[in-house]
Amino acid sequence: MWLKANEMQRHATTEGLNAASDRRRRRAPIVNASLIGSALLVFTILGTQILSLGLSSSAHMSMSVSEPVATSFSRPDIIDRNGRLLATDVEAPSLFADPAIVIDRDEVVEKLITVLPDLNAAELRDALSDKSRRFVWIRRGLSPKVAQRIHDLGLPGLAFRKELRRAYPAGALAGHVLGFVNVDNKGMAGIEKYIDDAVGVDPVNSATLSTRAPVRLSLDAGIQYALEDELDTAVRRYKSEGAAGIVLDVKTGEIIASASLPRVEPSQPSATTDAKYADKITGGTFELGSVFKTLTIAMALDEGLATPSTVLDVREPLQAGRFTIRDFHSAGRPLTVAEVFTHSSNVGAGMLAQKAGPDRMHGFLQKLGMLTPIKTEAGAVTPPQLPARWEGAELITVSYGHGIAVAPLQFAVATASILNGGVSITPTMLKYKPGTNARATRLVTRETSSAMARLMRLNVMDTAGTGERADVPGFRVGGKTGTAELAENGRYDKSAVLSSFVAAFPMDDPHYLTFVLLFEPKGSSDTGGQRTASTNAAPVTARLIGRIAGQLGVAPMSVVATQ
Repeated sequence: MWLKANEMQRHATTEGLNAASDRRRRRAPIVNASLIGSALLVFTILGTQILSLGLSSSAHMSMSVSEPVATSFSRPDIIDRNGRLLATDVEAPSLFADPAIVIDRDEVVEKLITVLPDLNAAELRDALSDKSRRFVWIRRGLSPKVAQRIHDLGLPGLAFRKELRRAYPAGALAGHVLGFVNVDNKGMAGIEKYIDDAVGVDPVNSATLSTRAPVRLSLDAGIQYALEDELDTAVRRYKSEGAAGIVLDVKTGEIIASASLPRVEPSQPSATTDAKYADKITGGTFELGSVFKTLTIAMALDEGLATPSTVLDVREPLQAGRFTIRDFHSAGRPLTVAEVFTHSSNVGAGMLAQKAGPDRMHGFLQKLGMLTPIKTEAGAVTPPQLPARWEGAELITVSYGHGIAVAPLQFAVATASILNGGVSITPTMLKYKPGTNARATRLVTRETSSAMARLMRLNVMDTAGTGERADVPGFRVGGKTGTAELAENGRYDKSAVLSSFVAAFPMDDPHYLTFVLLFEPKGSSDTGGQRTASTNAAPVTARLIGRIAGQLGVAPMSVVATQ
């Protein structure tokens, strides 16, 4: 009985267990369905949030929280007046490290220096030692070739990120005008800074190219190349310490070309800190010498103090206190005002200034914009250095370009205003738009403008003129020489001169002005041992105009005559 009862109990227990198992099996689909439903709900919520973040306009959300947000700027292209590309943005790899996963910092530093020898090894080693940091910039804006060499090193913890980098397809061409950008692609000087200040750039966190319209300059890349090439040749030929030049449209104020040697590379701004790389056209002031007589004689004609045929007795030097002013090459006879110009007589220019007096001389230069600062889109032009007083010796020396120092661009603009019919122009680095000079004011009469054009042409045509070597057959060139001793620490250095030649063409209706300057040229067999502008700057001008006149659409006289 006991065994039977025990057996019955086990049977009952087995039936109970089987019944419980059946109940669990019946409930399992319900439980599983509930869990699957909950999981689907969670994934739906997460998916919605991810999709929302993905559609967000904020690019920062895609970055690692340990990575600093590096804001760069996308910039519009820069093109010349004919649409040729001078500056543009390109994608470039930037190198960074994650110190937390750098295995051997010393190996990283040693191998990177083989590719990037200018790296600061101590600073990089310290940065990689801090394992709490997850992001360290090493070098931004690498070339693809350099980036590939670094990639091939196979160093754990290094990676690349695409950023924008400014590229200059023409290299150093017009480098001073274009300026440069910093590592964040932000404009720091020249036209690049003008773009940031006046045109606009767009902050980006990736290599996103600009959709803005290109900035069209007044520069002509072909003319710019010819100018720089001729200056290069002049520096070698005359062993000059530097050179500068400008080509200006006298009617619109457009700067067609502007160059200063030594050149600067826009892509390597760190090399521009040396003073010798300063832009000599806008970034320095100089006593220009006898080219300044162009303004003095224009003043005398416009004020009615003389005519081109007025005779001045220049045989005796001028005395002003303890100073004696003489002519470099005395004619030994009285000269007409026209001859004062072509013979470049200091005494004659001084006599005209004395006749005008301080107020008229000062007032005329003020009217021409010679005494106040000017600027272009590429930046401010260095302000003129003016005499403390405008009487006695100072008045005389100013008449022939000493005792007053101005930027070459400022002088070029004033001279252009005299030759273009006598109206003011505003210098511009942007392509001219009709109506820009609607506010132009008259500075000298048309008669004065025409008379000065004739005098400049005579100075080149006359065998006794200082500008004879600037002549270019068929293109009616006119101009004026200038040879000035360079001043340093308040004293003139007789062994160093600045020679220059300002020219315009065609002189029957002046349209373009050129201004060439050579710094500390040496005498050579070509110049007969001379350093004067008539022997160096004038022939450089002739070669330049011979190259660019056709590009500017100026036909030689023989062609015009047959049409």
